[in-house]
Order: sequence, then structure tokens, then C-alpha cells
Amino acid sequence: MKPRVVFSPKYAVDYSGHNFAARKFALTAQALAPFVELIGPSEPSRDDLLLAHDAVWVDKVLTASLNAADLKRLELPFSAEISLAHRLSVGGTILAARHALEAGVGLHSGGGGHHAFRDHGEGYCALNDIAVAILKLRAEKKIGRAAVIDLDVHQGNGTASIFAGDPDVFTFSMHQADIYPDKKEKSSLDVELSAGTTDPEYYDLLRRHLRPVMDFKPDLVIYQSGVDVWEHDKLGGFKLTERGVLDRDNAVLETCRLHGVPVAVTLGGGYGPTPEDTARLHTNTLRLFAGLGPAKPR
Repeated sequence: MKPRVVFSPKYAVDYSGHNFAARKFALTAQALAPFVELIGPSEPSRDDLLLAHDAVWVDKVLTASLNAADLKRLELPFSAEISLAHRLSVGGTILAARHALEAGVGLHSGGGGHHAFRDHGEGYCALNDIAVAILKLRAEKKIGRAAVIDLDVHQGNGTASIFAGDPDVFTFSMHQADIYPDKKEKSSLDVELSAGTTDPEYYDLLRRHLRPVMDFKPDLVIYQSGVDVWEHDKLGGFKLTERGVLDRDNAVLETCRLHGVPVAVTLGGGYGPTPEDTARLHTNTLRLFAGLGPAKPR
């Protein structure tokens, strides 16, 4: 039986030369297609979105009626087509989380909208698929406690804000200190690193800080696996090699396996020199979690 990867071609909207090249999701899915079963997500209901977002914001997204202030914070153009892409991405992470509970691992060639807050979007993220998926499964009593492991180069500020004070969700973000977002939120555990961080330092700190995540004893981990930690990323300042990015992913996979915790993988950020470069790193991540054998980092 082939591994399942959740993906919709509708994710790949054209942002016309924007830093956020949504085509990377399709390129990743295409690279995996010979080896996996690609499964399309369903659109979440309005009630699903209301689990993590307030009604005013949800209705703005559903009707693609963002005002100038909303667009400035989101830093993306917005249309009915783009709204659908973001909504389907939420459905994709919900489905990947269900796959994780069934099979131990769930894979999403998309998702990771960790900058979306309850009442607004930020940083290319209109909706927080991570938060909706956790709250949806919790409402269904499929899980009690969940953890988010967010290793994007940018802090998962929206996720931290949505779950602030929630005793049943542990948010862990390891990120670069001196870049977006300027105002950081308080996660359950934040590890802030300097620009120029290299493979050995990063790996050592990650292994050490995965322990308290597992001590929380989550029923599910959602892994935001942004590859903007790569040394050639246009928006990040870390110096992780391609091998280092894969070692990071493997540390998360091994830790979840060791503790018997299902893990759903979302892609998150990545702004390499070309969308093809970014997709190659995302593909490496999903190949690893799918058990498709070693990727071949450059």
C-alpha cells in the first residue's frame, strides 16, 4: 500500500512573482506522485473554521472581502480563488491529522499557516490550519492533548496566540530571533536562535528541546516543517545545509516514533532561489516521513 499524501492542485494559485510561490506545493506533489497516493482534501465548514477563528474574520475570508488593513497584514493579494486555496489547505491538515491517528504518520503537501491569528491573517497565512485541525479532532474526542512542533525559521506567532492559556496544547517554536514577526507571541516553549546558526548547534538544541514536548504526552503532534531554515533561503538567516534540514526532520520523526506519538506533517515556509529548490527540500521531508528511503540532499 502506497503512503498517502494530501494535496489539492488548487493550492497552486499564481501570486504573480510574490515571495510566496504556491507552485512549490504542486512541484512537491508531482515529485512524490510516482511513489504515493495523492488524496484531495475536502473544504472545511464554516463551523470548523470558527473553532480557531472569530466569525468576522471567517466571513471576510469566505467572501474574499478583506479591506486594505487586512491585506497589509496578510501581505498577499486575495480573491475567491486564493480564499479557496487557503480553506482547502485547512481541510488538508485536518485530513493529514486523521491519517496520522490511523497510521502513525500523516502527510500534507501544503499547510502550515502558523501566522494566522484568531481575528486576522498575517505573513501569507489567512487561516491557521494547524489550530483548526487540533481543535476539530479535540471536539470530536479523537484526541485529548496535542503538541505543535514548529521549526519554520519564523516564529509560529498565530498558533501561539490561539492556544495561549490552553492547558491541552503545547506549542514549541524554534526560530530566528531577529526577523519577522517583529512582535513575538509566547509559545509554551520558544527557542530563539541567531542568524548564522549552523547544523551542529541547531541539531543539538533541537534534540534537547524535543524532550519537554514529549514530556507533555500529546496524543498528536503537528509538525510545521518550514524549509526556510536552509542556508540559501531568501527570507531566513540560518545556515543549515540541505543535509542539516533533513537531519532536523529525522530528529522529529525519531522522537515521535520513540514515544509512540502520531505526527502530521505540514510544509510551511520556504523561499529558496527558485520554487524548484524549495520543492526539493519539501520533497525530502515528506519522503523521509513516508518511509520512501533516504533522500539525496545536495
